[in-house]
Amino acid sequence: MKRVKIYLGLVHYPVRNKRAETITSSVTNLDIHDIARACQTYGVERYMIVTPVKAQHRLLGNILGHWREEKNEAYNPDRARALSIVSLSPSWEKALEEIEALEGTRPLVAVTGARFGDHDGGCGSLVEKLCIDNRPLFILFGTGYGLGQEVVDGADFRLAPLLGHGKGGYNHLSVRSAVSIYLDRLRSEG
Repeated sequence: MKRVKIYLGLVHYPVRNKRAETITSSVTNLDIHDIARACQTYGVERYMIVTPVKAQHRLLGNILGHWREEKNEAYNPDRARALSIVSLSPSWEKALEEIEALEGTRPLVAVTGARFGDHDGGCGSLVEKLCIDNRPLFILFGTGYGLGQEVVDGADFRLAPLLGHGKGGYNHLSVRSAVSIYLDRLRSEG
């Protein structure tokens, strides 16, 4: 089976808070580093951090700039390599346009959510669809309490939520954990 090209977006706006209001969440150092490492491990083409906030753009630029300096890259080449695939986008739509320009075709947009009651299937179904359609994948993860409804509505595929086996129905993984699990499942199926 042909290996599917994967692009990953971590969306900071529009996302929801615990009251289901649309907000902008903050970019975090842990998400930048840990998700980049997972993306590099699983062969993701590009990890796109999506935020319209200029101060967050500067923060990301400072972090990435630090690891692109020769002395820091030499100190920790694995970290520098992981961060080499990170880019910034002011919106998920702009990120989608960028991928389309790179690939020459519109990617299939898949969204994730811990609370999806209605979904299109799991990773196996998604990989099967991608292979039939012969398109790259742009998979979006939300911060805060999940992606804004307009992002979910703009997607081609809603992935089944990750269901754990914890007591009392607890289901609130960090986005870093969810990214790793989904990427592993996608690569295992493809």
